[in-house]
Amino acid sequence: MNNLWGKSALITGGASGIGRATALLFAAEGASIAIADLNAPAGSDVVRQISGQGGRAVFVPCDVARAQDCERTVLQTVEQLGRLDILLNNAGIIRRAAVTETEEEDWDRVLAVNLKSVFLLSKYAIPVMAQGGGGTIINISSGWGLVGGRKAASYCASKGGVVLLTKAMALDHAPQNIRVNCICPGDTDTPMMRNEATQLGESAEAFLGEAARRPLGRIGKPEDIARAALFLAGDDSSFVTGTTLVVDGGGLAG
Repeated sequence: MNNLWGKSALITGGASGIGRATALLFAAEGASIAIADLNAPAGSDVVRQISGQGGRAVFVPCDVARAQDCERTVLQTVEQLGRLDILLNNAGIIRRAAVTETEEEDWDRVLAVNLKSVFLLSKYAIPVMAQGGGGTIINISSGWGLVGGRKAASYCASKGGVVLLTKAMALDHAPQNIRVNCICPGDTDTPMMRNEATQLGESAEAFLGEAARRPLGRIGKPEDIARAALFLAGDDSSFVTGTTLVVDGGGLAG
């Protein structure tokens, strides 16, 4: 416990799913948390949970696809929490469609939320981290950032971009003592995944049941990904940068 004591973490998409689970875990480990999200009621609820357990947290409304929102979010995080040590680029959306079925505006929005946001938040966070002596950035990609998936063209493109952007940033910012790593979750029971079932016209129960067909025999939980993020955020991974950690119950093993 308290592996992150005295540190401050900014988590995008922190109001639900993987972001929420990571915010709660990081807070339990001693970090102060800034939750950036468009869903103010859900984000504020996470803040109340953390505060009720003796932690420190703030909510910052943010559209991660907008540069001015991202810059303001970093500035407000530092103003309210005093520093910025950890950035978790977790916000994401999915549109289940092949290229020929994808509208241009959907393509643009998926790439903006899933990939451009990583660029924008990192652009504004890195100078702050460097001034403070270093930090760590954790980008959430996907198993479909490493292999293709059917009817998910824009999502696969965006998540593949996150993987290589992670490596590029790790090379550029290692001299500033900033580590940059990536997590590629497999199917995880989140609101976004349940929305996928709706997009495909399937029941959530059948969709999640099919997703559980992997070597470990179950679907992922947000807490599974949160624990991987905790490893990458703390000193136990002090010699780890530029890597992609697959957390998928063996789904890509063979």
